Amino acid sequence: MGQLTHDEFFTKLADIFTTRKTKAHGAVFLTQKRLTFSQPATTSSEASPLPLLIRATNGKGKADRASKIKLSTVVQPAELEGFYARYAEACKAGMAALKPRDRTKRKAKAKKKRTPAGAAA
Repeated sequence: MGQLTHDEFFTKLADIFTTRKTKAHGAVFLTQKRLTFSQPATTSSEASPLPLLIRATNGKGKADRASKIKLSTVVQPAELEGFYARYAEACKAGMAALKPRDRTKRKAKAKKKRTPAGAAA
């Protein structure tokens, strides 16, 4: 699959997040890296900012390879601030349905440790 426009990327990323919510569990992997080209090495004084390659997958493994979704887009340095604002909104919207951690076991264990020490004193 080729590079998507920013609008297409965010639309499909929202789809990945919503399909993940409807299932019992799932993972969404988001990665980013500098996009380097096979050009001769330049010194740091000549170097201009490089674009970023942003990728997203739905985390399907070997068993579900046919249903794996891969998205990618290239962000130019001038568009980076606006892109990150939308990216953060999309990620926040995707994480809104996450369940909070169940910390009752850890609290009970900590309370159990404190009780005998307090009773002995």
